[in-house]
Parts: sequence; C-alpha cells; structure tokens
Amino acid sequence: MKTATITVNNKIIKLPILEGTLGEDVIDVRKLTNEGYFTYDPGFISTASCSSKLTFIDGINGTLLYRGYPIEQLASKMDFMDVSHLFLQGEIPTKDEKTAFKLAIQKEFFVNEKLTKMLDAFHHDAHPMAMLSSLVSGLAAYYHEGFDIKNESHRDQASIRLIAKIPTLSAMIYKHSIGEPMAYPLSKLGYSENFLHMMFSTPSEDYVINPVIAKALDQIFTLHADHEQNASTSTVRLSASSGANVYACVSAGITTLWGPAHGGANEAVLKMLDEIGDVSNIPAYIEKSKDKSDPFKLMGFGHRVYRNFDPRAKIMKASCDAVLAGIGLNDPQLLIAKELEKIALEDPYFVERKLYPNVDFYSGIILKAIGIPANMFTVIFALARTVGWTTHWNEFHSEPSKIGRPRQLYTGPLKRDV
Repeated sequence: MKTATITVNNKIIKLPILEGTLGEDVIDVRKLTNEGYFTYDPGFISTASCSSKLTFIDGINGTLLYRGYPIEQLASKMDFMDVSHLFLQGEIPTKDEKTAFKLAIQKEFFVNEKLTKMLDAFHHDAHPMAMLSSLVSGLAAYYHEGFDIKNESHRDQASIRLIAKIPTLSAMIYKHSIGEPMAYPLSKLGYSENFLHMMFSTPSEDYVINPVIAKALDQIFTLHADHEQNASTSTVRLSASSGANVYACVSAGITTLWGPAHGGANEAVLKMLDEIGDVSNIPAYIEKSKDKSDPFKLMGFGHRVYRNFDPRAKIMKASCDAVLAGIGLNDPQLLIAKELEKIALEDPYFVERKLYPNVDFYSGIILKAIGIPANMFTVIFALARTVGWTTHWNEFHSEPSKIGRPRQLYTGPLKRDV
C-alpha cells in the first residue's frame, strides 16, 4: 500500500493512501486522531467523507458517470426508469426487470389522502419547497410499521415508495398553489408523462401530452438524478448516520437543496432574464458581467465542479432546441435566453474562460417553456435527485458505518470565570 508522510513537531506520521477505481488517490487521515491531530478543511473541499460506488465526476475533462456509464449514453439511450433501476439495483434493467420495476413504482404512485389535509394547512403562496419538505417528512407517519433499517429488501421498498410518491406530492403542491383540485396519477402513463398529467390536467379537460416535452422532462430527471457528494447528498448521508428513516433524511436533503447556492440556480436564470428585459439590452449586460465592480452576475454560465464544460449541458441544449422548436419562440424571455446564449458562446471573454452555458441555464428555459412556474423549479430538481438521495441512504446502511461527527477549530475566548 502506498503511504504519505507528514512531519508534525519533528514527529513523522505515515498515512495510508487509498486508491479508487477512477480519479485521484486519497490520503486516509483517520490515524491523525490517535496522534492528537485532525485536519482543517472548511466546506470539506479537500475531504472525502465516504466511499461510494454510485457516481464519478472528472471536472477537468467534463466526465460524469452513473455506476460507470457515461451520462451522454444514459440520456440518449435510456429513460429515467432505466436510470432509477441502475441506481437502486446496480445494473441497467433487462426488459422483464424494467417491466417489474415500473409496476413496482406504479403501485406506489398514490399517497394517503390524509396528506391533503396537511397540505391544506399551508397558505397557497407558501414556497413549494417548504411544503415538499414537510410532506416528505410526513410520509414517515404512514409507512413506519414493520420497517427494519438493517433489512435490504425493506430499504429497497422504502426507496421505491419515495421515488414513486414524490411526483404525486410535487403535483399536489402545484395544484394547491393555484387553487385547482389535485389530479390523480394514472398507472397507464410512464413516470414523466404521469407527472405532466398530474400537473396540468383538470377535471374538465385532459392534458394532451406532447412527446417532445415528455422526453425533455425525462432527460431533466436523468441529468439531475445524482451528482456525487454535493451539499444536499452529504446532508442525506449525514442524517442517515443517525439512523433516521429515509423520509426524514430526504426531507433534510430537500431543505439543503432549497438554498439559492445549491438548487436555485435555474430559477436565478429566469430572474436574470427578467432583469435584462429585452434582447436589445443584452450587449450592455454582457459588459456588466465582465466588470468585477458591477454586482450583476451572468447566471447559468460556468460550473464550480466542471472546469471545462458541463457534459449535461450539451444534452440539455439539444433538448432545449427541440422543445423551443416544437412550441415556437413566442415568449420574450425565451428569445432573450437564446440570443444571450448565442452571444456568450461567441464572445472571446467567455470562450477563453470556458464560461459555457451550464445545465441550469438550459433546464430553466425548458421548464419555463413547458409551463412550470419558476418557484417550482427546485421542486423538479428535488424530484429527480430523490433517486440519488435514496440510493446514497441505502448505500450508507449497506456497509458498516459510524454516526457523522465533524470536528472544529475552536477560536473563541480562553477559559474564564464568571
């Protein structure tokens, strides 16, 4: 085994180096505690909090793999149910396995009717993420009997149940916010088609599902299914370490995702487009974005992890083009977005700095075109990410683990008397 050596106060400490199947080697610093030291890493930027077999990211080369499969292949050749099965069961399903998996999901589409009373307690203009977090946590009140967290089949069933019910809860929240009766799920529809039906159909008129829109939404779900140890996923795993049930853990993940620095980027894109106001204003705002003293930020460009390009953005761009072509460009905000994209991709300032449009830029445009309001964007993100969250929760409990307990660097007063 390879080792790293550090010297502290003339004392040499050897630390083992762990090797992953892909990516960088990792220095195992657990031994430092026995030596009287621990590391300081705000934000855990240089710390691996766990080992995982689920997702791999290479930000330099723009690579994203789900259980070893490139995201480009999954998004073009598989649907969201295939990807969900891949995460939960470890492999892309056979035809028979997919049929069985879809049936298992369909059987769990409905939620307990009493949850509607819980939803009625919220004012109609409460933020959808507040309602979603509460409803998901509330599921634990209905599905707790006979559950053994150490039982793999019980964990699998809990994961399937939550993946199936979160589109129903999300659509219920939307209907509540606009004062319309909820639309019940239809087992004859696929996962993404069913969500569109529950969002937009009414008792007096069925919603005709556009296959281009359904495919685009399905790809959005696939592209957001997991993204390694981000803030919300780390929150889910930390919550899992306490032994909390999957609904409580995912609810914690939802509240973390709610933060504007994490899940609100595509909503911020639309706010930026509103600020720009008109296509004629774009050149001026492009210049503002280059001025470091100007508070204006060009949202939806570049990515913290991907230093070259976001592989999801290329897929989402093609999907965005297909959706806009299918519905026609008659929305001023969408016209601004397309022109902004064109100018930014050609401007040397953005090209040299590799500030390409990211997945949030295109997903915001697509969701806007579909008719989903901006305050529901993060709910869509949470819906998709539930697959990753539940799988991380399941993975955490599938192997020996300890409760999470980060350390701190104390910088307060010295000991003093009252």
